[in-house]
Amino acid sequence: MELSIEDFLERLRKNGNYDIEKINKAYLFAEKMHSGQCRISGEPYITHPLAVAEIVADLQLDTDSICAALLHDTLEDCCEFVDLPLIKKEFGAEIADIVDGVTKLIHIPFETKQEESIENLRKMFLAMSKDLRVIFIKLADRLHNMRTLNFRTPEKQRTIALETMHVYAPLAHRLGIQRIKQELEMLALQYLDPIGFDEVKKDTEKRFGENRNFLEKATKIVEEGLLDYGIKYKLEGRIKSIYSIYKKMYNQSKSFDEIYDFYAIRILVDTELDCYTVLGIIHERFNSIPGRFKDYISNPKPNLYRSLHTTVMGKEGIPFEVQIRTWDMHTVAEYGLAAHWKYKSGEQAKAIIDQKLQWIRTLLETEKDIDDPDEFFRPLKIDLFEDEIFVFTPKGDVVNLPNGSTPIDFAYAIHSAVGNKMVGAKINGNIVTIDSILQTGQIVEILTSTSSKGPSRDWLKIVRSGEAKNKIRQFFKREMRPENIIVGKLEIDRELKRYGRSFSEAQKIEIVKNVANRIGVPEVDDLYNNIGFGGMSVNKISIKLRDEFLRVVQPSEIEETDENIVEKTARHDRKGRSNAESVIIDSVEGCSVKFAKCCNPLPGDNIVGFITKGYGVSIHKYECPNAQVGLLKAQDKDRWVVASWSKKIEKNIYGSFEAVLNIYAIYTPKIIADVSVALSDMKVAVTSISTRENDHEIIITVGVKCSGIEHLKSIMNALKKLKNIRDITRGKS
Repeated sequence: MELSIEDFLERLRKNGNYDIEKINKAYLFAEKMHSGQCRISGEPYITHPLAVAEIVADLQLDTDSICAALLHDTLEDCCEFVDLPLIKKEFGAEIADIVDGVTKLIHIPFETKQEESIENLRKMFLAMSKDLRVIFIKLADRLHNMRTLNFRTPEKQRTIALETMHVYAPLAHRLGIQRIKQELEMLALQYLDPIGFDEVKKDTEKRFGENRNFLEKATKIVEEGLLDYGIKYKLEGRIKSIYSIYKKMYNQSKSFDEIYDFYAIRILVDTELDCYTVLGIIHERFNSIPGRFKDYISNPKPNLYRSLHTTVMGKEGIPFEVQIRTWDMHTVAEYGLAAHWKYKSGEQAKAIIDQKLQWIRTLLETEKDIDDPDEFFRPLKIDLFEDEIFVFTPKGDVVNLPNGSTPIDFAYAIHSAVGNKMVGAKINGNIVTIDSILQTGQIVEILTSTSSKGPSRDWLKIVRSGEAKNKIRQFFKREMRPENIIVGKLEIDRELKRYGRSFSEAQKIEIVKNVANRIGVPEVDDLYNNIGFGGMSVNKISIKLRDEFLRVVQPSEIEETDENIVEKTARHDRKGRSNAESVIIDSVEGCSVKFAKCCNPLPGDNIVGFITKGYGVSIHKYECPNAQVGLLKAQDKDRWVVASWSKKIEKNIYGSFEAVLNIYAIYTPKIIADVSVALSDMKVAVTSISTRENDHEIIITVGVKCSGIEHLKSIMNALKKLKNIRDITRGKS
C-alpha cells in the first residue's frame, strides 16, 4: 500500500518529538524538484524518497535524517534546479552535508565483476564517510530499491542483487542493523538463486507445518518454569531464516535435516543472576545436548557479545536452541556496531567511545519511544575498520592494508617483483623512508631499480601484512639458500644451548638429522634453510629437539610408567611458551615444561621437575603423591630436577594458570547460578564445570583461570562466603 505524506507525518507526531513543519517543507521541496519524474514502475518518483524516509524514521533517526532522506536524490536527479548552496540555504548546513555525502556515494562505481574490488570499495566509502547518518540513509535507499527490484531487467536485477549481497548486507551487519541486513539478504537471494531459495522455502514450510505446535508447546513449558520462580521475562520463539538455512546448506554442504538450530527460543531477563537461574530451569525441564552449551557471559566474545547458549531436546525429540541474556546484553547483541567500535578503539579514547556506545544503543532501539530524537545526534566519523588503511596508487587504484603498514607492504601488495626491486618510496610526491607509516588517503609511489639485490632480512621486522612477509620469505628461500643455512644453524644452536648441558658437534648433527627425519625434511641443510628464511620457527620443533637431545646426550631408555605424569596431548603453543618463561629448571630458564594434571601446580606452590621422554619437563607440586613416590625410585633418580618459579612470572597476564576446585554445597536449585555469578563478578574465567550429587549434597567441580596460589585462595575465600557452601578444596583435572 502506497504511503501518503499525511499518514507519514501523522505517525511521526505520535512516535516522537519531530519538527513536522521542517519535514513537510523538505517533502514539498523534493516533490517539486522531482515533478514529472517517474520510476521504472511508472510511479511518481517522489514515492521513493518518501519510502526511504519511512525506513529512516523506523530506525528512530532524527529530524535532519528524515529531511535528508526526502532530499537525498535532488542533487543527483534535479541538478538543473538544485545545488548544494540551495539546500544549505533552505535547510541548513547539517542537512546539506548529509545529502552531499549520500550523493557522493552514488558516484562510487560499485558494479564490478571482481569481488575483491567490491570489498575494497565497501571499506573505502565507510572510511570516507563523515556522518553516520549518510550510511543509514544509503542503506534505506538500497532496501527500498531491492523491494522494487522486480521492475528492472533480469541482468540489472542480478547485478544489483550481487552488489547488495557483497556490499550492503555486510555493511548493515557491521552497523548492527540486523533487521535491514536480513531483509537485504532475503531479497538478494531471490534474484541470485531463485531455485535454491524456493527449495529452502518449501522445506522450511514443510518442516514448520509438520511441527506447527512445537514452539508453542516448548515455550509454554519454559514459561511455566519461569513463573514458578517469579522471574520477570520476555520470551521470543522463531524459526531460522531462509537465507541462514541456505547459507549453511550450500556453504557448509549440509542437508536440510542437519540444521539443528531450526527452532530457537530467546529469553530476556533483568539480571545476570536471572540468566543462570533460567539456564537451570531449562536444563531441569529438557535434556541438554552434550557439547552445545556456551557461556558467553563469563567469557564474552571479542566483540563484547554476551549470552548463554544451550541446545536441548524437546519432548517430541526435536532439538532447539535457547539463548538467555539480559536486556543490556540484548542491546549489544542486536546492535553490534557499538561492541565492534569499542573493541577496536584504544584505551586513550575510552570515555569518548563509551559515549558513542550509549548513543548507538539509543539510535537503534526501535522498540521504545524517545521524547526528542534530535538531541541524540551529532556528526560522527565512522571508523569501523580502524585496523585497516586505504591508500592509492598513482593511477588512482585503491589498496587496503593493515593499520601500521609501510611502503614495503604497499609494494608487495602491488606485485612481488615490485617489492623485490624496491629501493625507495614517495608519499604524495615526497620521498620518504621505507619504514614510514602509511595513512588513509595517501598516494604512494614505489621507486625500483634493476640493480637491486632484493629485500633485506630486516624488512621482516618492519612489514605489517602477512602477504609482504610471505613474499619476502619466498625470495630468501629461492635466492639466499647458503645464507639461510647459516642463520638456521645459529637458531638451532641457540635452542640446544638452552638445555644447559654440553654436547659434541657429532651429537648435534645426530640430533638435528633425527628431527629432520621425524618431520619429513630429506636433508639437514633443508631444515636449516627452512628456519633461515623464516618458513619454520624453531619453536615448532623445540619439543622434538628436546626429545632427541635427551635421547642422544643423555641416552637413558627408562620408560615412563605413570601416564598421569603429563598431558600426552601437549602442544607447544602460546601457552607452552608462557610455561617456559614461568619456571627455572636447574638454574636454566626457557626450558620446555608442562604442568602435571595430577596436582595442577600454581605460582606459590613448592615444585619439582621430572624429565619425561618426549614431553619436556613435567612440573609437580613437591607434595604431590606421584612426585613423592617417584623421588624414592632409584631408577628415576637422574630424571628428577630442581625447579622453581621464575621472577618473570609477575609479567604473566592475569589468570594465565589453570586450577580445579571441588565445591561441596547443600543442594538448592540456584546453587550453580550463585557460584557462576560470583566467579563472573570476580572476573574469573571458567574453563569447565560439572556436578555430581551425594545424598543432599552437591559437588561442583569447576576449572578456573588464576594468576597463582594467592589469587586462587582469594577466589576460594570469596566462594566460601556464599550461602549453602560447606567446603572447597583444590582438585585435579
